[in-house]
Order: sequence, then structure tokens, then C-alpha cells
Amino acid sequence: MEKVTKEKLKQYFDVSKEALANIRAKTTPGKEKEAKEVIEMVECYVKDAHYFEKKGDLVNAFGSLSYAYGWIDCAARLGVFKVSDRRLFTVDPDKK
Repeated sequence: MEKVTKEKLKQYFDVSKEALANIRAKTTPGKEKEAKEVIEMVECYVKDAHYFEKKGDLVNAFGSLSYAYGWIDCAARLGVFKVSDRRLFTVDPDKK
């Protein structure tokens, strides 16, 4: 059975931080309002994750990061952000 460890949590914080940095400068023209809302939601969930981590509640910290990343990836997939990194996002940059 897998457990949420501090090391695993750090890995997810790092990936979320990288993905968020990646999308910030890549808003699709005409999608600025949606991009702003997504980024605000992601930032809130990451803030929640830090709160839970400080309380020692690694499970809820991990859950918050999962929601944050879900927002990022969904917006990327729906074209709110122009991203092509298949390692960070479930996108197909070759698809037109």
C-alpha cells in the first residue's frame, strides 16, 4: 500500500510549481479571463496544500495538489494555455 511521504509530496509540489510556471506566459489569445481564473484556483489549492503540510496532514496536502494539477492539466487540454510539454500536460501538440 502506497503512503504519502514528505518526499512524494515534495515531488508533487515541484511538478505543480513547474507546470504553473510553464502556463503563466502561455495564455491562448482570447482566453485571458479563463487563464486568470485557472491560475487563481491553482494558487489557492497550492496554498491549501502548504497549510495541510504544515499541520502534518500529508494526505490532504496531496489531495490539494492533485486538484491544483487537475485544474492546470484540464485548462491545458482545453486550449486555455498553449503548451506542448507532454511530460507535464496531457496534450497532443501535433494535433491540429
